[in-house]
Amino acid sequence: MFTGIVEEVGHVVHVISGSTSGELRIGAKTVLENTKVGDSIAVNGVCLTVTKLYKDGFTADVMPVTLRRSNLGKLNGGDLVNLERAMAADGRFGGHIVSGHIDGIGYIHEIHKEGNAYWVTIGAPGEILRLIVEKGPIAIDGISLTVAKLEKESFSVSIIPHTGEQTILLKKRPGDPVNLENDIVGKYVEKLLHLEHKEEKSGITMEFLHEHGF
Repeated sequence: MFTGIVEEVGHVVHVISGSTSGELRIGAKTVLENTKVGDSIAVNGVCLTVTKLYKDGFTADVMPVTLRRSNLGKLNGGDLVNLERAMAADGRFGGHIVSGHIDGIGYIHEIHKEGNAYWVTIGAPGEILRLIVEKGPIAIDGISLTVAKLEKESFSVSIIPHTGEQTILLKKRPGDPVNLENDIVGKYVEKLLHLEHKEEKSGITMEFLHEHGF
């Protein structure tokens, strides 16, 4: 589990993408502290398992489906990435619950400055937008952010200077892809409501099952 508080901006050393597997080597420093092979590190919000450690970085295997469903498949050597180690049991919960499992890809529509902050507008597919609420959380490339505005085909967040300096989000340009992860609480609520609707249509309810010994 992650919190969406980026610890370090790393860089891609190389990407190997094959037909059945992929490999990322990431240059880093901070996230290597107390890390061992087998630990999890989120790269642009995608939970990856460390397979090799070096004094200046780490390597992780990436499944083809992960390369297709996230912006990791579009990375090239030298690209910058957001990095976060899995949350320690005794750590502060500074962001929100982030699983590291990407729900989809959005695309930067616009970035503009307002005072000391920046507004970032992101276009996203309907299955992502339906689980977004204004003032609710969203993870963008692994960054825990609050939705400031929600529209029919996009949403916007406001970035404070510290977040802009510590992550890669403000280095993006219109059209660039970003990984999106919806709030896990919203996903569970949607699932439960869907199950309840199916029970009502079938006539089989939880009460019916209890009454008949299930």
